[in-house]
Amino acid sequence: MQLRPRTAGPILIVEDSDEDHAALAWAMRKLELHHETVRCRDGDEALRWLRRTGEHAARPEGNPGLVLLDLNLTATDGCEVLAEIKKDPGLRTIPVVVWTTSSNPVDVHRCYHSGANSYVLKPLDMDTFLHEVQALARYWFGVVMLPTEVDR
Repeated sequence: MQLRPRTAGPILIVEDSDEDHAALAWAMRKLELHHETVRCRDGDEALRWLRRTGEHAARPEGNPGLVLLDLNLTATDGCEVLAEIKKDPGLRTIPVVVWTTSSNPVDVHRCYHSGANSYVLKPLDMDTFLHEVQALARYWFGVVMLPTEVDR
């Protein structure tokens, strides 16, 4: 078997806060990260987008290269979304970074137990924020290789 490196799909940002989403978009532009992004405002919408159902049934094929997932979401919370992603055979290899303000050890444990690839606290100052976004992009799109296709 030969594994081929993945091609980076869009970054799925699951974030209900307009302010946090705007800060992330600003950081990506400032750092010249040219990855397409898709935003879902709540957990239910994220699952519909990932599964190509409802209003997202006609979206193009393919999975995102990375999911940035807030925990505190309406309808379905981030940890539930994470668990759904990781139990779905067609989605489980997508790296999921929990991007949250919660430093509660129970949340950290719950997310890693559910399959989170990383757990990152949203910083308050913009210099730290820029550094963390750059580190995430470098790691997930420059270092980590995930299989998407296997030759038999």
